[in-house]
Amino acid sequence: MSDSTVTIYSDGACLGNPGPGGYGTVMLFGEHQKELSQGYRNTTNNRMELLGAIVGLEALSRTCTVDLWSDSTYVVHAMSKGWIEGWQKRGWKTSAKQPVKNKDLWLRMLEAVSDHEIRWHWVKGHSGDPMNERCDELAVVAANGPGLLIDAGFPEESGG
Repeated sequence: MSDSTVTIYSDGACLGNPGPGGYGTVMLFGEHQKELSQGYRNTTNNRMELLGAIVGLEALSRTCTVDLWSDSTYVVHAMSKGWIEGWQKRGWKTSAKQPVKNKDLWLRMLEAVSDHEIRWHWVKGHSGDPMNERCDELAVVAANGPGLLIDAGFPEESGG
């Protein structure tokens, strides 16, 4: 499947936490590059980090091997160190018996990864990696941009 290996870089940004936020995603396949971004009126940094990875995976049109790079240990460790499996086994509770935050996005993530072989990679943020820097730029521009969407899964936005 080496001919269908896609590299995805993703990042999230939040102006205040919670506050206006955005994600930025760069997808690389051979000579092709696709950029995705969107801003939200009120959200959290972790939600945007998650959404950046999710939308990249959801944009894949066929089964792929994916190298996914994120500067979010929250995202990378949850997916690569078995955290998400533990949450599921405990009925979406953390090891401290608290409800898992962002369950709506974690469920979406599980669906997004189901058809693919994902290799999760952590990259240090703001350390000069060109694709991580581009994702950060896309996320910040989106968070500051017009047409911010409502993050329906964020309790303060959904009235819950």
